[in-house]
Amino acid sequence: MFLFSDYHTHPQAHRLQPYSAELLQPWVDSARVKGLRDIAFTDHDRYHAGVDFDAITRLREANPDVQIRAGIELDNDPETGAAGRAWVEKYWDRLDFVLGSVHYLDRPEQMFDSVPAGAAQFEGKLIDAIYADYFRRVREVAASGLVDCLSHLDLVKIHGHRPDASIAILVGETLDLIQARGLAIELSTAGWRKPVNEQYPAVEIVRLAQARGIPFTVASDAHSHAQLGENYPKLTAVLASLGITEVATYSRHARQLHSL
Repeated sequence: MFLFSDYHTHPQAHRLQPYSAELLQPWVDSARVKGLRDIAFTDHDRYHAGVDFDAITRLREANPDVQIRAGIELDNDPETGAAGRAWVEKYWDRLDFVLGSVHYLDRPEQMFDSVPAGAAQFEGKLIDAIYADYFRRVREVAASGLVDCLSHLDLVKIHGHRPDASIAILVGETLDLIQARGLAIELSTAGWRKPVNEQYPAVEIVRLAQARGIPFTVASDAHSHAQLGENYPKLTAVLASLGITEVATYSRHARQLHSL
């Protein structure tokens, strides 16, 4: 089994950097070295001004051996979310792939998954209530009609907080909606470099998704080209233990499943 794709990357690395050959080529070079043959650029929608589809086209022409997908990560930023959604609607036909995510809870000025500062948002709170609120917000993103896949589905665990209630109960409605909408779920290595030290989502959630026939993408959530495919051997072991034998790729939002 070999994981050949990475469908969550941030070439702009959380700051506005217009797409260019100088910015993007190192990502393709790194993918090639690591044996990845299909990658998606998915900068946060708040940095959509840096996304240049013509630059991506030129990059594809210069690197025909690697599938390069034009994507975006659409999150629930209360300040920039409306503009991000409008941009995705405008350029939907030029995008291959849109991730949906939730990074904000009750504090509009701070992502809850910032480390370590975001952990303060959980202090003195009922963790089950936070989980329920988080998954409600995920459902809002999933129901938008503007995403192909949900990224780091249980990101709410990032600081190590675990619910007392059954995760099957907390996430069930969300998975039902993802299934009904025909969306995919990302299997991400990013959690291994966070305090929770676990892949996203947890194995129990993956099993619940499998039972519903929900497909999966694989990703590293790389913020540097050096992080492409990071911890893929560990993720491969998780997939093998769960009997997952295929992953999804996207071209202009059309999903294709590939045997591993």
